[in-house]
Amino acid sequence: MKLEMICTGEEVLSGQIVDTNAAWFANLMMEHGIEVQRRVTVGDRMEDLIAVFRERSMHADVILVNGGLGPTSDDLSAEAMARAKEEPLVENSIWRQRITDWFARNNRPMPANNLKQALLPASAIMVDNPVGTACGFRVKLNRAWLFFTPGVPFELKHMVQEQFLPFIRDEFAIQSDIAVEKLLTIGHGESSLAAKLEPLSLPDGITLGYRSSMPHIEIKIFARGAAAIAQLAAVTAEVKQALGTAVVAENRQSLAEEIHQRLYQSGLSLSVAESCTGGMITSQLVAFPGSSSYLHQGLVTYSNESKVRVLGVKPQTLDDYGAVSIPVVEEMARGARELLGSDFALATSGIAGPDGGTAEKPVGTVAIALATRNAVYSQMILLAGRSRELVRSISSAVAYDMLRRELLNEAVIVDYSFIQRYPK
Repeated sequence: MKLEMICTGEEVLSGQIVDTNAAWFANLMMEHGIEVQRRVTVGDRMEDLIAVFRERSMHADVILVNGGLGPTSDDLSAEAMARAKEEPLVENSIWRQRITDWFARNNRPMPANNLKQALLPASAIMVDNPVGTACGFRVKLNRAWLFFTPGVPFELKHMVQEQFLPFIRDEFAIQSDIAVEKLLTIGHGESSLAAKLEPLSLPDGITLGYRSSMPHIEIKIFARGAAAIAQLAAVTAEVKQALGTAVVAENRQSLAEEIHQRLYQSGLSLSVAESCTGGMITSQLVAFPGSSSYLHQGLVTYSNESKVRVLGVKPQTLDDYGAVSIPVVEEMARGARELLGSDFALATSGIAGPDGGTAEKPVGTVAIALATRNAVYSQMILLAGRSRELVRSISSAVAYDMLRRELLNEAVIVDYSFIQRYPK
């Protein structure tokens, strides 16, 4: 089966919004052993839409079309498909009733232009949208089935998982011959990781891919074909051994997800005290359902006064060493942990920039501490030449990694290739 995707919308084409739908769809398909072989982005122009539908339907078996099913004048996907097939738009009575019922159920007047969403190409088969007012549809053109979905991410995800995947499995009797393992790394550049992996001899059908999304670089190990899939676990183990401490998670989107899963399953608790990271550590964990089961509190103690009054940092420690220092961040971590008796506490204090650095402590200097019930681990790192956002995100990742290693009974402090660590 040859699968393609057509993304519609002027805002997507012009870069006004990032097309997260396409990335999500391609990643989901890969997880199901299906590769998207081509993606095309086209604006809200009738002739361009007609042309791309006709042209790509000559080459693909299935095309997911995303966007252009709304009620406004620039939503042209259904009409463009009808013109591509040289057939009229026909009102779908089932969907018209669904729209009418939806507005009545929500006690809202229905604008007349919403009825446009019930107009489908004459040969189209309606695809239910359980969470929105725009139905999807599928239609055959040339060799391809074109499967139309709304651009709203929440609606797209429901329809792909509940209807698109079952459709292609039934239609094409798909048996996956592709598998992929993903290794998440931090603290090492792409070239450094590649140099570690270059000596490996990979079996036929297995390839490596790299995806940089700081603070992470993801290593993807692709296996194509039954023989390669059978060797995937052994190759993954070799790759992990070659990369050593660079690997921080397997088959996770982020290190925050890894920490969430480990804490959620362990029954252990965490408190966080943040200065330079400004709540980033906490907010990444709160994004996951169930984080309230282990996250006691997240405190943004940005000022020296808040470090003293909330966390119990000694004024003399601040005077002697400064806010960005090992002694201060250790007292922050201890204070945060002791407030509610948490099993662990993470603390950060640093100079994210672009101003505030000194010769002794330049921009990018960050102190990080992990407090447990029995010990405090700390390090001060330098992230030279990084943006304010990147200093914060890398510092958050290093803090997570310290906690992850403690949970695994590993050495908490390790070396990273592009992160300088100050002597304690």
